[in-house]
Amino acid sequence: MSIENILLSLKKKEFKPVYWLEGEESYFIDEIVNYVEHQILSPAEASFNLTVFYGRDAVWSDVVNACKRYPMNAEKQIVLLKEAQTMKDIERLETYITKPSDKTIFVVSYKEKKLDGKTKFAKKVKDNAVVLTTKKLYENQVGEWITSIVKSFNVSITPKASVLLVHQIGNDLSRLKNEIEKIVVNLDSKRNISEDEIEKFIGISKEYNVFELQDALAQKNLIKAIRISQYFAANPKAAPIQMILPALYGFFSKVYMVFGAGSNDERAITSAIGVAPFQVRNFIQAASNYGLNGIEGIMLLLHEYNLRSIGVDDSVTSDANLLKEMIVRIIG
Repeated sequence: MSIENILLSLKKKEFKPVYWLEGEESYFIDEIVNYVEHQILSPAEASFNLTVFYGRDAVWSDVVNACKRYPMNAEKQIVLLKEAQTMKDIERLETYITKPSDKTIFVVSYKEKKLDGKTKFAKKVKDNAVVLTTKKLYENQVGEWITSIVKSFNVSITPKASVLLVHQIGNDLSRLKNEIEKIVVNLDSKRNISEDEIEKFIGISKEYNVFELQDALAQKNLIKAIRISQYFAANPKAAPIQMILPALYGFFSKVYMVFGAGSNDERAITSAIGVAPFQVRNFIQAASNYGLNGIEGIMLLLHEYNLRSIGVDDSVTSDANLLKEMIVRIIG
């Protein structure tokens, strides 16, 4: 079941006895756990009817006994098992999960991995619980997620501001939401997040960032690219080379995909390479400026400089000089 459907059913008070939440993306798991923990019971009800276990310290028999208790002055009681992936003998919960109490909402938070679907225990969980299996969002999915989160605050965000956030923070959804909340609190009467707000509240320069460096390379604008690299040299924490190289590799990998899109239509290429519509012209321009052989050569260069940045065959060149040298070689 999807996170949206689970939350909707919880808000409608359509409760199930057991929820098993697993997978790589902790944010979605935490959203459900936080709702169950704080929104279903009143504070007075929670004082008697909310029990929280942590996997590392939990004993399976204690968890089962808690689940079998009857609620006090409430229709339901809640038992949360957090960090269940660290619990010993978790399979011993099978008997309860197979025949759970209809007076208990039992929520298991099993983060960073999922059960082996071939095991008997996993099959029992699947047959008797509401199961949510989460995955990390791909970079091209994070922009849409950011838009939905921003919209929940009755605010909008420009596409470029969204891309700047992703470039700086990556696909860490919890951290992204925290940063968005920080911006929204400081917006005052303004209802749109632009690059100015990203620069002011997140500390990302709207002129000197990896996104602008990609644009400069796509356009073969050596002066702009070197100017950005000089900013990075003066502000090494703004964009360390270990962050720049993977970002550029991701960019040119998508440029490489332009040649396999089988179309010159911007919409078709946007869909094929998985980027925001406003970005696609940069990818097309880079493909046109460098050609297929040029893009293949750039990707080899990026691999070379990645090795040199970690000291392979080069232990003396500074990161700043490596970046400048690479830029000149790419555009040259």
